[in-house]
Amino acid sequence: MDKISSYETLFIVDVQQGDDSVKALVDKFTGLIAANGTIESVNEWGRRKLAYPINDLTEGYYVLVNFKSAPDFPLELERVFGITDGIMRSIVVKHDEKKASAKPAEAPAAEEAPASDAE
Repeated sequence: MDKISSYETLFIVDVQQGDDSVKALVDKFTGLIAANGTIESVNEWGRRKLAYPINDLTEGYYVLVNFKSAPDFPLELERVFGITDGIMRSIVVKHDEKKASAKPAEAPAAEEAPASDAE
């Protein structure tokens, strides 16, 4: 059996297709991810201005999904993103398990910062 890993995907949907089409694409991809893995969180950032125009468009609907799956699924997810009309950009990133376990050690340093601001 394949080892389950943590991944994150961010995709941008073309807002010119209308709200119903945007919702349908978000549902399609969250459903695809749920069918092939386990969704940890879905964060819909909504309509945002793009950093640079893509195909003469200046706005997109951003969706961030954190999930766990077998290592072969992210490649298929990227392929489906690439052939789906309405997806402007997408990226799938594997979470580094070693860095994830190091994050709690960084928390005390962050807690000290507000104390120095109280002058």
